[in-house]
Amino acid sequence: MKEDFLHYLWKFKKFDTLNLKTSNKEEVTITHVGQYLELAGPDFFNAQITIGNQKWAGNVEIHLKSSDWYVHHHVRDAGYENVILHVVWEHDTEIFRKDNTEIPVLELCQYVDKNTVANYQSLMAPKSWIYCEKQLKEVSEFTLKNWQERLFFERLERKSKPIYELLEQTNNDWEAVLFSLLARNFGLNTNGDVFYQNAKSIPFTIIRKESAEVENLEALLFGNAGLLNSEKEDNYFKDLKIRYFYLLHKYQIDKMNLAPVQFFKHRPDNFPTIRLSQLANLYHSRHNLFSKITDLNSVKSCYDLFQISSSKYWENHYQFDKESPKKKKKLSKAFVDLLIINTIIPIQFAYAKSIGKEISENLIQLVMDVHPEKNAIIDKFTSFGLKTSNAFETQSLLQLKNEYCSKSKCLDCAVGMELMKQD
Repeated sequence: MKEDFLHYLWKFKKFDTLNLKTSNKEEVTITHVGQYLELAGPDFFNAQITIGNQKWAGNVEIHLKSSDWYVHHHVRDAGYENVILHVVWEHDTEIFRKDNTEIPVLELCQYVDKNTVANYQSLMAPKSWIYCEKQLKEVSEFTLKNWQERLFFERLERKSKPIYELLEQTNNDWEAVLFSLLARNFGLNTNGDVFYQNAKSIPFTIIRKESAEVENLEALLFGNAGLLNSEKEDNYFKDLKIRYFYLLHKYQIDKMNLAPVQFFKHRPDNFPTIRLSQLANLYHSRHNLFSKITDLNSVKSCYDLFQISSSKYWENHYQFDKESPKKKKKLSKAFVDLLIINTIIPIQFAYAKSIGKEISENLIQLVMDVHPEKNAIIDKFTSFGLKTSNAFETQSLLQLKNEYCSKSKCLDCAVGMELMKQD
């Protein structure tokens, strides 16, 4: 048993509250359990409790055993002087404040229904992947649907934090922020961080000025990525290299030393050369991209905006100096789906929040029209009977797994709480 179970019992009064008595046989009446802080200090703040004939307002501390009060050295901590009740599962010793006044103890185990304990033990028993994997099918659709919406917006809140941090670094230039976010997503998992650092290293004013010539944008992106460091006979390579060093001199940009981009294990269409060229062409052909993205309200409008290809040179190349069969390298709908999930919706959400605009329903509708993601986590949920039909559901499940299941926060999860209520 863990303390979070006791926190759950106290927070939601999942015990017999009518006949409570302290270890010293004084009657206990709970008016207000207090505010669950989850911070340093007592567990519940500003509770209101009557013990005997005396009404108290103060804090409640919760432990598995009474003796944990001393194990955790609370007797030395002034932050625990205002504890009015010590709630424990097992009472094994009396506890006292610094002034030797005794703190009332409530032993919870005798007031909790056996089914509640059994449900907790069943939920928290070791499983192959997540605790509730064998019980997921028992959860009502109503609970799942409501929980998914909360999870989706929690995930958006998490994705917004680096956006706001980047805004501070760019003096609130939303276009510059968008450029960096798009660069990260064009790099996918393997090259995302390198592409992101690459984009951040180029002042966006330069991207604006040089966008008339796509070769100049390619030169900056390829050069900073270290793809122009060698010597080659390829004329396009030579031209980009000349442009790169000219632009470094023109704008007094320091040459970057980023981690090398990765080609290994990528399909050719995802090679960093192709993705950087597509990113350059996006900013060459789409001006004021941020205002266009904040107006997107359908998957079709997203597909239309991102109808982008790599430069002509890359139609018969994947790497410099190595010709390949001719093929136009367009952004696929599947790739744009990733941009919708990881860039467009997060930046729409962050921007709307910054100006006090409510667009929650619009975002839900947009993400529900995107195909579900395919990855190991979603496959696992599917194997346990939780099927997905759109990206709203897959994004919710990713948040569920990463922030609740993997952190054993079952009692903070709507799924876990419903399973705890079963008879």
